[in-house]
Amino acid sequence: MLLKDTISAALEGLKRSRMRSMLTTLGIVIGVGSVVLMVSIGASFERFIVDQVESFSGDTFEIHAKGVQDIGKDVLSITFGDLEAIRGLTTVKNIAPAIFLTDRAKYGREEIAPMILGTTKEIFYNWSMKIDEGRLLSDEDDKGAKSVVVLGSQAAEDLFQNENPLGKRITIGARKFTVVGILETMGSPLTAELDSMVYVPFLVAKAIKGRTTYIDYIALQSINGDNELTRQDIVSLLRQRHNIDNPEDDIDKDDFYARSMEQAMEIIETVTMSITLFLGLIASISLLVGGVGIMNIMLVSVTERTKEIGLRKAVGARRRDILIQFLLEAIVLTLIGGIVGVIGAISFGYLISLIASKFLGDLTYALSVQAIILPLVTAVAIGLIFGIYPARKAAALQPIEAMGYE
Repeated sequence: MLLKDTISAALEGLKRSRMRSMLTTLGIVIGVGSVVLMVSIGASFERFIVDQVESFSGDTFEIHAKGVQDIGKDVLSITFGDLEAIRGLTTVKNIAPAIFLTDRAKYGREEIAPMILGTTKEIFYNWSMKIDEGRLLSDEDDKGAKSVVVLGSQAAEDLFQNENPLGKRITIGARKFTVVGILETMGSPLTAELDSMVYVPFLVAKAIKGRTTYIDYIALQSINGDNELTRQDIVSLLRQRHNIDNPEDDIDKDDFYARSMEQAMEIIETVTMSITLFLGLIASISLLVGGVGIMNIMLVSVTERTKEIGLRKAVGARRRDILIQFLLEAIVLTLIGGIVGVIGAISFGYLISLIASKFLGDLTYALSVQAIILPLVTAVAIGLIFGIYPARKAAALQPIEAMGYE
Protein backbone atom coordinates (compact mmCIF):
# COMPACT_ATOMS: atom_id res chain seq x y z
CA MET A 1 0.00 0.00 0.00
CA LEU A 2 1.35 3.42 -0.94
CA LEU A 3 2.53 5.71 1.86
CA LYS A 4 0.39 8.56 0.56
CA ASP A 5 -2.69 6.35 0.89
CA THR A 6 -1.75 5.60 4.50
CA ILE A 7 -1.28 9.30 5.22
CA SER A 8 -4.58 10.07 3.53
CA ALA A 9 -6.36 7.44 5.62
CA ALA A 10 -4.83 8.85 8.81
CA LEU A 11 -5.97 12.39 8.02
CA GLU A 12 -9.41 11.16 7.02
CA GLY A 13 -9.71 9.36 10.35
CA LEU A 14 -8.96 12.61 12.19
CA LYS A 15 -11.45 14.59 10.09
CA ARG A 16 -14.28 12.18 10.86
CA SER A 17 -13.87 12.81 14.60
CA ARG A 18 -13.06 16.51 14.66
CA MET A 19 -14.49 17.22 18.10
CA ARG A 20 -12.65 14.27 19.61
CA SER A 21 -9.45 15.32 17.84
CA MET A 22 -9.77 18.87 19.19
CA LEU A 23 -10.33 17.66 22.75
CA THR A 24 -7.42 15.24 22.41
CA THR A 25 -5.04 18.00 21.34
CA LEU A 26 -6.19 20.24 24.21
CA GLY A 27 -3.93 18.45 26.67
CA ILE A 28 -0.95 18.93 24.37
CA VAL A 29 -1.88 22.59 23.78
CA ILE A 30 -1.91 23.20 27.53
CA GLY A 31 1.28 21.18 28.09
CA VAL A 32 3.37 22.77 25.35
CA GLY A 33 1.92 26.22 26.05
CA SER A 34 2.74 25.92 29.76
CA VAL A 35 6.34 24.92 29.10
CA VAL A 36 6.95 27.70 26.56
CA LEU A 37 5.20 30.28 28.74
CA MET A 38 7.05 29.36 31.94
CA VAL A 39 10.45 29.23 30.25
CA SER A 40 9.95 32.49 28.33
CA ILE A 41 8.58 34.40 31.32
CA GLY A 42 11.37 33.02 33.52
CA ALA A 43 13.98 34.06 30.94
CA SER A 44 12.38 37.51 30.65
CA PHE A 45 12.58 38.15 34.38
CA GLU A 46 16.11 36.72 34.47
CA ARG A 47 17.15 39.19 31.79
CA PHE A 48 15.38 42.00 33.64
CA ILE A 49 17.16 41.26 36.93
CA VAL A 50 20.54 40.87 35.26
CA ASP A 51 20.06 44.18 33.43
CA GLN A 52 19.35 45.86 36.76
CA VAL A 53 22.53 44.46 38.28
CA GLU A 54 24.49 45.41 35.16
CA SER A 55 23.35 49.01 35.65
CA PHE A 56 26.04 49.07 38.34
CA SER A 57 29.61 48.92 37.14
CA GLY A 58 30.70 45.31 36.67
CA ASP A 59 34.09 46.34 38.08
CA THR A 60 32.58 47.44 41.40
CA PHE A 61 33.43 45.50 44.55
CA GLU A 62 31.76 45.59 47.93
CA ILE A 63 33.49 44.69 51.18
CA HIS A 64 31.70 44.31 54.49
CA ALA A 65 31.67 42.20 57.63
CA LYS A 66 29.68 38.99 57.65
CA GLY A 67 26.27 39.62 59.15
CA VAL A 68 26.21 43.37 58.52
CA GLN A 69 23.58 42.75 55.85
CA ASP A 70 21.22 41.31 58.47
CA ILE A 71 18.78 43.86 59.83
CA GLY A 72 19.31 44.59 63.51
CA LYS A 73 22.86 43.26 63.65
CA ASP A 74 25.93 45.42 64.22
CA VAL A 75 28.65 43.01 63.20
CA LEU A 76 32.02 44.69 62.79
CA SER A 77 35.32 43.39 61.44
CA ILE A 78 36.47 45.94 58.81
CA THR A 79 38.69 48.58 60.41
CA PHE A 80 40.00 51.99 59.42
CA GLY A 81 43.39 50.30 59.21
CA ASP A 82 41.94 47.85 56.67
CA LEU A 83 40.62 50.80 54.69
CA GLU A 84 44.03 52.46 54.50
CA ALA A 85 45.71 49.17 53.61
CA ILE A 86 43.23 48.64 50.77
CA ARG A 87 43.96 52.17 49.54
CA GLY A 88 47.56 51.04 49.11
CA LEU A 89 46.64 48.26 46.66
CA THR A 90 47.57 48.99 43.06
CA THR A 91 44.58 47.06 41.70
CA VAL A 92 41.83 49.25 43.18
CA LYS A 93 40.41 52.73 42.66
CA ASN A 94 37.44 54.90 43.69
CA ILE A 95 37.42 53.62 47.26
CA ALA A 96 34.30 54.72 49.14
CA PRO A 97 34.00 53.80 52.83
CA ALA A 98 30.58 53.94 54.48
CA ILE A 99 29.04 54.04 57.94
CA PHE A 100 25.34 53.32 58.36
CA LEU A 101 23.16 55.59 60.48
CA THR A 102 19.84 54.47 61.91
CA ASP A 103 18.40 57.90 62.74
CA ARG A 104 15.14 59.19 61.31
CA ALA A 105 14.98 62.08 58.86
CA LYS A 106 12.46 64.88 59.40
CA TYR A 107 11.22 67.92 57.55
CA GLY A 108 8.31 69.82 59.03
CA ARG A 109 5.66 67.26 59.84
CA GLU A 110 7.08 64.66 57.48
CA GLU A 111 9.29 61.93 58.91
CA ILE A 112 10.92 58.91 57.25
CA ALA A 113 13.26 56.12 58.36
CA PRO A 114 15.60 55.68 55.39
CA MET A 115 18.96 53.95 55.24
CA ILE A 116 21.40 56.79 55.86
CA LEU A 117 24.87 56.32 54.49
CA GLY A 118 27.86 58.33 55.67
CA THR A 119 30.17 58.09 52.68
CA THR A 120 32.28 59.91 50.09
CA LYS A 121 31.64 61.08 46.54
CA GLU A 122 33.14 57.88 45.06
CA ILE A 123 30.09 55.85 46.10
CA PHE A 124 27.99 57.55 43.41
CA TYR A 125 30.44 56.57 40.66
CA ASN A 126 30.75 53.02 41.94
CA TRP A 127 26.96 52.59 42.03
CA SER A 128 26.46 54.43 38.71
CA MET A 129 24.18 57.02 40.33
CA LYS A 130 23.60 60.41 38.70
CA ILE A 131 22.50 63.74 40.06
CA ASP A 132 19.12 65.10 39.03
CA GLU A 133 19.19 68.45 40.83
CA GLY A 134 21.95 70.23 42.73
CA ARG A 135 25.25 68.42 43.27
CA LEU A 136 26.83 65.31 44.76
CA LEU A 137 28.87 65.18 47.93
CA SER A 138 32.38 66.60 47.51
CA ASP A 139 35.80 66.13 49.09
CA GLU A 140 35.36 69.51 50.78
CA ASP A 141 32.11 68.34 52.38
CA ASP A 142 33.89 65.33 53.87
CA LYS A 143 37.09 67.06 54.95
CA GLY A 144 35.14 69.88 56.56
CA ALA A 145 32.55 67.52 58.06
CA LYS A 146 29.85 69.76 56.62
CA SER A 147 26.23 69.19 57.52
CA VAL A 148 24.99 68.61 53.96
CA VAL A 149 22.91 65.80 52.53
CA VAL A 150 22.09 64.24 49.16
CA LEU A 151 18.68 62.57 48.88
CA GLY A 152 17.52 59.66 46.80
CA SER A 153 14.57 60.54 44.57
CA GLN A 154 12.01 58.66 46.68
CA ALA A 155 13.38 60.07 49.96
CA ALA A 156 13.08 63.58 48.53
CA GLU A 157 9.50 62.95 47.43
CA ASP A 158 8.51 61.45 50.79
CA LEU A 159 9.96 64.37 52.76
CA PHE A 160 9.10 67.32 50.57
CA GLN A 161 6.08 66.22 48.53
CA ASN A 162 5.76 68.99 45.91
CA GLU A 163 8.36 71.36 47.36
CA ASN A 164 11.82 71.89 45.90
CA PRO A 165 14.20 70.29 48.45
CA LEU A 166 17.37 72.16 47.41
CA GLY A 167 18.61 74.49 50.13
CA LYS A 168 16.06 73.24 52.63
CA ARG A 169 17.13 72.05 56.08
CA ILE A 170 16.21 68.59 57.35
CA THR A 171 16.82 67.00 60.73
CA ILE A 172 18.70 63.70 61.02
CA GLY A 173 18.83 62.57 64.61
CA ALA A 174 19.71 65.70 66.57
CA ARG A 175 21.54 67.46 63.75
CA LYS A 176 20.40 69.79 60.97
CA PHE A 177 21.51 69.16 57.36
CA THR A 178 21.18 71.25 54.23
CA VAL A 179 19.95 69.46 51.09
CA VAL A 180 22.49 70.02 48.31
CA GLY A 181 21.44 67.37 45.78
CA ILE A 182 18.70 65.05 44.55
CA LEU A 183 19.65 61.85 42.72
CA GLU A 184 18.02 60.57 39.56
CA THR A 185 15.57 57.74 40.12
CA MET A 186 16.94 54.29 39.44
CA GLY A 187 13.57 53.46 37.90
CA SER A 188 13.05 49.89 39.06
CA PRO A 189 11.44 48.07 42.01
CA LEU A 190 14.70 46.13 42.39
CA THR A 191 16.58 49.38 43.07
CA ALA A 192 13.78 51.12 44.99
CA GLU A 193 15.81 50.89 48.20
CA LEU A 194 18.55 53.00 46.62
CA ASP A 195 15.99 55.65 45.67
CA SER A 196 15.00 55.87 49.36
CA MET A 197 18.54 56.28 50.71
CA VAL A 198 20.08 59.41 52.19
CA TYR A 199 23.78 60.31 51.92
CA VAL A 200 25.84 62.45 54.30
CA PRO A 201 29.62 63.04 54.47
CA PHE A 202 31.64 60.14 55.86
CA LEU A 203 33.35 62.10 58.64
CA VAL A 204 29.98 63.43 59.80
CA ALA A 205 28.61 59.89 60.16
CA LYS A 206 31.81 58.85 61.90
CA ALA A 207 31.34 61.60 64.48
CA ILE A 208 27.62 60.88 64.98
CA LYS A 209 28.23 57.16 65.44
CA GLY A 210 31.36 57.72 67.54
CA ARG A 211 33.35 55.29 65.43
CA THR A 212 37.09 55.16 66.00
CA THR A 213 37.94 51.63 64.88
CA TYR A 214 35.36 50.04 62.58
CA ILE A 215 33.51 50.91 59.41
CA ASP A 216 30.50 49.13 57.96
CA TYR A 217 31.10 48.94 54.24
CA ILE A 218 33.55 49.70 51.44
CA ALA A 219 32.72 50.09 47.75
CA LEU A 220 35.53 50.26 45.20
CA GLN A 221 36.39 49.46 41.61
CA SER A 222 39.06 47.29 40.07
CA ILE A 223 41.68 48.80 37.83
CA ASN A 224 41.70 47.62 34.20
CA GLY A 225 38.68 45.41 34.89
CA ASP A 226 40.73 42.50 36.26
CA ASN A 227 38.19 41.51 38.90
CA GLU A 228 39.78 38.21 39.87
CA LEU A 229 43.18 39.75 40.50
CA THR A 230 41.55 42.52 42.52
CA ARG A 231 39.57 40.00 44.56
CA GLN A 232 42.69 37.96 45.30
CA ASP A 233 44.55 41.08 46.43
CA ILE A 234 41.74 42.20 48.74
CA VAL A 235 41.09 38.76 50.21
CA SER A 236 44.79 38.05 50.75
CA LEU A 237 45.29 41.42 52.42
CA LEU A 238 42.31 41.13 54.78
CA ARG A 239 43.11 37.53 55.74
CA GLN A 240 46.63 38.59 56.61
CA ARG A 241 45.44 41.58 58.65
CA HIS A 242 42.73 39.54 60.42
CA ASN A 243 45.04 36.58 61.11
CA ILE A 244 42.84 34.17 59.16
CA ASP A 245 44.59 30.95 58.09
CA ASN A 246 42.67 29.91 55.01
CA PRO A 247 44.86 28.23 52.37
CA GLU A 248 41.82 26.35 51.02
CA ASP A 249 40.17 29.68 50.08
CA ASP A 250 37.07 28.69 52.04
CA ILE A 251 34.93 31.83 52.32
CA ASP A 252 33.13 30.36 55.34
CA LYS A 253 36.32 30.81 57.35
CA ASP A 254 36.53 34.53 56.57
CA ASP A 255 34.93 37.20 58.77
CA PHE A 256 34.20 39.41 55.75
CA TYR A 257 32.74 39.38 52.26
CA ALA A 258 34.65 40.74 49.27
CA ARG A 259 32.78 40.27 46.01
CA SER A 260 32.27 42.07 42.76
CA MET A 261 28.99 42.98 41.07
CA GLU A 262 30.08 40.56 38.35
CA GLN A 263 30.09 37.73 40.89
CA ALA A 264 26.73 38.83 42.24
CA MET A 265 25.38 38.78 38.69
CA GLU A 266 26.66 35.23 38.16
CA ILE A 267 24.92 34.11 41.34
CA ILE A 268 21.69 35.80 40.26
CA GLU A 269 21.87 34.22 36.80
CA THR A 270 22.39 30.77 38.35
CA VAL A 271 19.46 31.20 40.73
CA THR A 272 17.06 32.58 38.12
CA MET A 273 18.06 29.91 35.59
CA SER A 274 17.41 27.21 38.18
CA ILE A 275 13.98 28.69 38.88
CA THR A 276 13.20 28.84 35.16
CA LEU A 277 14.23 25.21 34.66
CA PHE A 278 12.18 24.17 37.68
CA LEU A 279 9.10 25.95 36.33
CA GLY A 280 9.67 24.34 32.93
CA LEU A 281 9.93 20.87 34.47
CA ILE A 282 6.76 21.39 36.50
CA ALA A 283 4.92 22.58 33.40
CA SER A 284 6.20 19.59 31.40
CA ILE A 285 4.21 17.26 33.63
CA SER A 286 1.11 18.46 31.80
CA LEU A 287 2.75 17.18 28.59
CA LEU A 288 2.84 13.68 30.04
CA VAL A 289 -0.81 14.02 31.07
CA GLY A 290 -1.58 15.07 27.51
CA GLY A 291 0.29 12.01 26.24
CA VAL A 292 -1.82 9.70 28.39
CA GLY A 293 -4.90 11.42 26.99
CA ILE A 294 -3.66 10.78 23.44
CA MET A 295 -3.17 7.09 24.22
CA ASN A 296 -6.63 6.73 25.77
CA ILE A 297 -8.37 8.43 22.86
CA MET A 298 -6.42 6.40 20.32
CA LEU A 299 -7.41 3.17 22.10
CA VAL A 300 -11.05 4.23 21.90
CA SER A 301 -10.55 5.06 18.23
CA VAL A 302 -9.07 1.60 17.55
CA THR A 303 -12.10 -0.02 19.19
CA GLU A 304 -14.59 2.10 17.25
CA ARG A 305 -12.80 1.55 13.94
CA THR A 306 -12.22 -2.18 14.28
CA LYS A 307 -14.38 -2.98 11.22
CA GLU A 308 -12.60 -0.32 9.18
CA ILE A 309 -9.24 -1.85 10.12
CA GLY A 310 -10.48 -5.31 9.13
CA LEU A 311 -11.77 -4.02 5.80
CA ARG A 312 -8.49 -2.27 5.02
CA LYS A 313 -6.54 -5.43 5.80
CA ALA A 314 -8.93 -7.47 3.64
CA VAL A 315 -8.22 -5.24 0.63
CA GLY A 316 -4.44 -5.48 1.02
CA ALA A 317 -3.32 -3.19 3.84
CA ARG A 318 -0.33 -4.66 5.62
CA ARG A 319 0.28 -4.69 9.37
CA ARG A 320 2.90 -1.99 8.85
CA ASP A 321 0.39 0.25 7.03
CA ILE A 322 -2.09 0.09 9.92
CA LEU A 323 0.70 0.74 12.41
CA ILE A 324 1.92 3.80 10.47
CA GLN A 325 -1.64 5.10 10.04
CA PHE A 326 -2.39 5.21 13.75
CA LEU A 327 1.07 6.51 14.65
CA LEU A 328 0.60 9.32 12.13
CA GLU A 329 -2.75 10.20 13.68
CA ALA A 330 -1.14 10.46 17.13
CA ILE A 331 1.81 12.50 15.82
CA VAL A 332 -0.41 14.88 13.83
CA LEU A 333 -2.59 15.47 16.89
CA THR A 334 0.39 16.28 19.09
CA LEU A 335 2.07 18.41 16.42
CA ILE A 336 -1.05 20.51 15.86
CA GLY A 337 -1.53 20.81 19.61
CA GLY A 338 2.11 21.81 20.01
CA ILE A 339 1.94 24.52 17.34
CA VAL A 340 -1.26 25.97 18.80
CA GLY A 341 0.27 25.83 22.29
CA VAL A 342 3.41 27.66 21.15
CA ILE A 343 1.44 30.41 19.40
CA GLY A 344 -0.84 30.83 22.41
CA ALA A 345 2.06 30.88 24.86
CA ILE A 346 4.01 33.47 22.85
CA SER A 347 0.97 35.73 22.61
CA PHE A 348 0.06 35.36 26.28
CA GLY A 349 3.67 35.76 27.40
CA TYR A 350 4.07 38.95 25.37
CA LEU A 351 0.88 40.31 26.94
CA ILE A 352 2.17 39.50 30.43
CA SER A 353 5.48 41.24 29.70
CA LEU A 354 3.63 44.37 28.52
CA ILE A 355 1.57 44.46 31.70
CA ALA A 356 4.63 43.80 33.89
CA SER A 357 6.51 46.62 32.12
CA LYS A 358 3.90 49.07 33.42
CA PHE A 359 4.92 48.22 36.98
CA LEU A 360 8.56 47.13 36.71
CA GLY A 361 9.90 49.39 33.99
CA ASP A 362 11.66 48.19 30.87
CA LEU A 363 10.96 44.44 30.76
CA THR A 364 12.01 42.81 27.49
CA TYR A 365 10.16 39.67 26.47
CA ALA A 366 12.83 36.98 26.08
CA LEU A 367 11.98 34.05 23.83
CA SER A 368 14.62 31.60 22.68
CA VAL A 369 14.41 29.20 19.74
CA GLN A 370 15.21 26.33 22.11
CA ALA A 371 12.19 27.22 24.26
CA ILE A 372 9.99 26.67 21.19
CA ILE A 373 11.64 23.73 19.47
CA LEU A 374 12.24 21.58 22.54
CA PRO A 375 8.58 21.44 23.69
CA LEU A 376 7.45 20.82 20.08
CA VAL A 377 9.90 17.95 19.64
CA THR A 378 8.91 16.60 23.04
CA ALA A 379 5.23 16.76 22.09
CA VAL A 380 5.83 14.82 18.86
CA ALA A 381 7.94 12.28 20.76
CA ILE A 382 5.13 11.88 23.31
CA GLY A 383 2.66 11.36 20.47
CA LEU A 384 4.96 8.71 19.03
CA ILE A 385 5.58 6.96 22.36
CA PHE A 386 2.00 7.01 23.60
CA GLY A 387 0.67 6.18 20.15
CA ILE A 388 2.70 2.99 19.76
CA TYR A 389 0.50 0.80 21.97
CA PRO A 390 -2.82 1.72 20.29
CA ALA A 391 -1.18 1.45 16.85
CA ARG A 392 0.26 -1.99 17.63
CA LYS A 393 -3.11 -3.10 18.93
CA ALA A 394 -4.79 -1.94 15.73
CA ALA A 395 -2.13 -3.55 13.53
CA ALA A 396 -2.48 -6.88 15.37
CA LEU A 397 -6.19 -7.25 14.58
CA GLN A 398 -7.09 -10.16 12.26
CA PRO A 399 -9.20 -9.18 9.21
CA ILE A 400 -11.97 -11.77 9.73
CA GLU A 401 -12.33 -11.08 13.45
CA ALA A 402 -12.21 -7.32 12.91
CA MET A 403 -14.87 -7.31 10.19
CA GLY A 404 -17.17 -9.39 12.40
CA TYR A 405 -16.68 -7.09 15.44
CA GLU A 406 -19.87 -5.56 16.89
